[in-house]
Amino acid sequence: MNVQAYVTFGGRCEEALEFYKKSIGAEVTGLMRWKDSPDPTMKPPPGFDNKIMNAAFRIGDTQLMADDGMADKPAEYQGMRLVIGVADDAEAKRVFTALSQGGAVTMPLAKTFWSSSFGILTDKFGVPWMVNVAAPKT
Repeated sequence: MNVQAYVTFGGRCEEALEFYKKSIGAEVTGLMRWKDSPDPTMKPPPGFDNKIMNAAFRIGDTQLMADDGMADKPAEYQGMRLVIGVADDAEAKRVFTALSQGGAVTMPLAKTFWSSSFGILTDKFGVPWMVNVAAPKT
């Protein structure tokens, strides 16, 4: 069993995937547009033929799913965040800086009692993230 996040981008999925590819090395492993749906009964909203019906992408070892949703309005994420665990402070700074471009920092990257670098941000697509350096195993 595993758990995967499914992120909806309110009409900006392709832009988000490109951003994640460039900023944190995400890899798109699958993508289907509405116009390519094999099910003729599944009709997209007007103007959504070229929008993404479903995409799969990897960040590190984690597989995520995404789409454009059914409207050109951003999704509102409440009660959840995506957490990126990184190996060291330098990687934490790089990832945090990249993801926060055009977004909002909730908690700046800093040392905490559980991590040498931890921070919280919301990226420019409205997706909330935590960046965390795991404590060394003792």
